Amino acid sequence: MLDASFLLPQEMCVSDDITSLRVHVHGFVQGIGFRDFLVMAAQQQNLDGWVRNRSDGSVEALVSGSTKAVEIFVTNATRGPQGAKVSAVDLHNSEPPAEKGFIRRPSL
Repeated sequence: MLDASFLLPQEMCVSDDITSLRVHVHGFVQGIGFRDFLVMAAQQQNLDGWVRNRSDGSVEALVSGSTKAVEIFVTNATRGPQGAKVSAVDLHNSEPPAEKGFIRRPSL
C-alpha cells in the first residue's frame, strides 16, 4: 500500500502561473516586526524576492512565485503582524528578482 502522507494538498501544489509584484504597504508598519513577518510568509510559500523599510515609514517588497502563493503573501501583507495598522497596499506588476529565495534588504 502506498503511503501518501507526504503529499501536499492540492491547493499547496505549485502552479505553472508565475506572478511578480511590487508590494508597497502603508500605515503603522515599522518597528513591529513587519519585515520579519513578511519574510516568514514568503518562505512558507517558497517565494522569491525581498522586503525593506522605506524612509517614509512604509514597507516595500518584491515578491515572485506561483500566483496562488503570491495572493496568500498579499493577503498576509494587508493584515500584518499583531500591532500593525495597514492603511493601504499598492500592487504593481514587476520583473521577477534576479536571486532565488526571500531576504531582508537594508532600509531605503
